[in-house]
Amino acid sequence: MKLTPRAYQLAIYNSVKENGNTLMVLPTGMGKTLIALMLIDEYSKKGKCMFLTPTKPLAKQHHDSIIDVLGLDEKDVALITGEHPPAKRKEMYKKKIVVATPQTINNDLKNKVAGSDYELCIIDECHRAVGDYAYVPIAEALKQSLIVGMTASPGGKRERIKEVLENLKMINIEIRTSEDPDVKPYIKKSTIKWITVQLSPKLRQIKANLDSLTSKYSRQLGALGFPPPTKHKGMFLKLRERILKAKGGYKYQALVKYSALLNVLHMSELVETQGIYPLKNYMEKVDERDSKSAKMLMNTGEIVEIKKLVYSGEEDHPKLKKLIEVVKSLNGKKMIVFAQYRDQIKKIEEELNGNGLDARQFVGKREGVTRKMQEKTIADFRNDDFDILVASSIAEEGLDIPKVDAVIFYEPIPSEIRSIQRRGRAARLKEGEVYVLMTRETRDEYYYWASQNKEKKMKSVLNSMQTTILRERARKEGKPLPKIERKISGQTRISHFT
Repeated sequence: MKLTPRAYQLAIYNSVKENGNTLMVLPTGMGKTLIALMLIDEYSKKGKCMFLTPTKPLAKQHHDSIIDVLGLDEKDVALITGEHPPAKRKEMYKKKIVVATPQTINNDLKNKVAGSDYELCIIDECHRAVGDYAYVPIAEALKQSLIVGMTASPGGKRERIKEVLENLKMINIEIRTSEDPDVKPYIKKSTIKWITVQLSPKLRQIKANLDSLTSKYSRQLGALGFPPPTKHKGMFLKLRERILKAKGGYKYQALVKYSALLNVLHMSELVETQGIYPLKNYMEKVDERDSKSAKMLMNTGEIVEIKKLVYSGEEDHPKLKKLIEVVKSLNGKKMIVFAQYRDQIKKIEEELNGNGLDARQFVGKREGVTRKMQEKTIADFRNDDFDILVASSIAEEGLDIPKVDAVIFYEPIPSEIRSIQRRGRAARLKEGEVYVLMTRETRDEYYYWASQNKEKKMKSVLNSMQTTILRERARKEGKPLPKIERKISGQTRISHFT
């Protein structure tokens, strides 16, 4: 093997071998993949190994790393995606090591194209193993295998982490944070700066009209027995299920009001966090719909007024001007700009290039974007052919882009998982900077603090679960209970058996 493991990587590797199915939580850039390769190197001597990862660009990256770091021949490592026909995949599964996307493996296990005879299964970005995601049935099918899940952030809720552990049959947790003494020497610091802007008078007027519609539809839904939790996106989306399960003639009326309110809330998010360009594109799509809720909404006085404002001359969100200022101030440094919406990514790319900056977008496979185009964009970025990658969530997970100096959030996001992953794109090999653009008195502020609070809770929950597992193991083995040390930060760490 070409690379030499650090002490904490070796400790986690030995823990997996000793204790079995393991959830491995490490900060981005701290070498989870090397631990996986060490395990593949060991267990491929006993039988076949599988490495699962959620996207095709990531699968290609891991495939190449296995060959390079372990010094293997290409004929021993298969890269399997849905692009290969079933007959060819069946032959590829005979190879010693298989790297694949989970949807393909899940389908092939169901259809008997693939077998379940694997000594080891590595599951990358394992926080996805909830609900009906393909990782869940795969773990059930490979329950005789050693399963190792890797993530930088499994989630902030105990219930979600517990679901991941149960779905992947995990009986061991290995967590390291940037504060752990065996990790701290390798952490490259990143400074986080948040930059606030105010909505322009026109955007504030549009927001006021949308707020009026939100209040109106919320009152109407409440009167029908379905008061909407408009401040919590996840809970609001679940409200539709409640309406569908309801009995009575008012159900259809409630669904119409719910659909209209869903569109209004999305428009509000666009105007608060993105600007007129994506709002106009979205309104045009709603206008084209033939549904009763869309027609009702688009004929309201508030929307008629908003249309006048939107078409009275396009106005950029103040974030866009601030973004260009920040990028220019970084002067030739390598950076990733993360944005939530595809329309906005296109707009940001155009504006940056129009200001003499070299930017390219990196988005998922849709509207003419192919895997080869994605791979070329990342390869060109690694090779310094351009400096600014304007990316969607596809760049959040695992891609090896080691020389990034700065990460810019065009908007905060409420997910602690995605927030950690975005920040982790910077400061992998050297100190980096993180900038968060935030619009005052909008959901930007709520999202920022929501992700911060969830992240703190995630670390506390993981440490608590790890303590419980170690104590239970000590009792079973007749060893003294582990000594617990509490740091000033409030995080619980496991010390040693005494």
